[in-house]
Amino acid sequence: MENFLTFFSFSDPNVRYVVLGTILLSASAAMVGSFILLQKKALVGDAVAHSVLPGICAAFLFSGTKSIPLMLLGAFTTGWLALVAIDYLTAHSKIKKDAAIGLVLSVFFGTGIVMMTYIQQSGNAAQSGLDHFIFGKAAALVGSDLLVFSILAMVILITVSLFFKTFALIAFDRAFAQALGYPVRRLDLLLTSLTVLAVVTGITAVGVVLMAAMLITPPAAARYWTDNIRRMVLIAVLFGTFAGLAGAYISYVAPAMPTGPWMVVVSSLIAFFSFFFAPRRGIVPKLYRQRKNQRVIAEENAMKVFYHLGEQGGNFTGQHNLQALMGQRDMGAANLRAALHRLQAKGWVTVQHGQWSLTDDGVGKAAKVVRLHRLWELYLTQYMAIAADHVHDDAETIEHILTPELERELEHQLGYPDKDPHDTEIPKG
Repeated sequence: MENFLTFFSFSDPNVRYVVLGTILLSASAAMVGSFILLQKKALVGDAVAHSVLPGICAAFLFSGTKSIPLMLLGAFTTGWLALVAIDYLTAHSKIKKDAAIGLVLSVFFGTGIVMMTYIQQSGNAAQSGLDHFIFGKAAALVGSDLLVFSILAMVILITVSLFFKTFALIAFDRAFAQALGYPVRRLDLLLTSLTVLAVVTGITAVGVVLMAAMLITPPAAARYWTDNIRRMVLIAVLFGTFAGLAGAYISYVAPAMPTGPWMVVVSSLIAFFSFFFAPRRGIVPKLYRQRKNQRVIAEENAMKVFYHLGEQGGNFTGQHNLQALMGQRDMGAANLRAALHRLQAKGWVTVQHGQWSLTDDGVGKAAKVVRLHRLWELYLTQYMAIAADHVHDDAETIEHILTPELERELEHQLGYPDKDPHDTEIPKG
């Protein structure tokens, strides 16, 4: 608890530098990464992250010292050249985009490793710690580094804010943006530059290898929580900020733990939680909704069985045993029993001595399902010109999802019919 209070009091200057630096790089990367993800260019971020290494090494060879501003300039230059190379290869050769990304990534990163090896063997004492740019070392951040990161983050924030609507339009409908006269190519180059800038902002803390994760993972997680792009960007920034703060805290509590990799781990845990438990898109809620829909379909199918037997016998509240119900429609004995017990709990069926029957409310519910089925069959025969003996299966599926609004529209379009294509009476609504 003492470590927690000390850390979040930000009384230690080193803690302030690390926390603010990681938050700035995480938030700016998540903001730009949201548009990269929506444009399906996630691998581009990985290519940029690996392509900045030769720029860092070239800047060091040029200056002979670890000048952060100069190294960031070198990183930006090679990262931007990498993206230009990818676009050029894709446009002027038969190489596909994914192959071009892999080719450029490997060439630039390989060149960077060769240059770094040369620097390490050169005997220049100033090269100590240069390898931290590969995996990052947030603890090495100082006040001047924070100032540079703040400037870069503000540039990204202001630019994205100014071009937010345009970036969103291009992400969702590029052809429409071109038709409206937007300079799509130039805007692509602007987003490319922001991507490189976001990567450059984070390489000191996270490193070139892991920076792609901070660029893509928070937006990918945020995409599971909303369909609104503004909320998605905001959630991505919050996820990235939390990952940065958590990584810095873990590194503070356990000094042997590196900040950058833990930022990626926390961000990945958020993403996995989102993939499984996000309310609308998560795997678990989807499975729950699917299971719930299957139960509703089974219940409605069981009620249709009662209604059809009632039509045959002239008594909709007549009693039937399981064998009679199974003879009308093979739903599986266990599935049918489970559906009947749920219907009984809802008050739509009742049972006496093993004999099941619809209640008055159940008759109305069953009639509604049958009504939707027969209305849709009639619609398919009249408007889709499908033979009457080919419409049953389609109606079996659609009847469970027709809304009251669609039901009224079907009635209106069909002229409030009394009979379905098989000359069977359609129950009244």
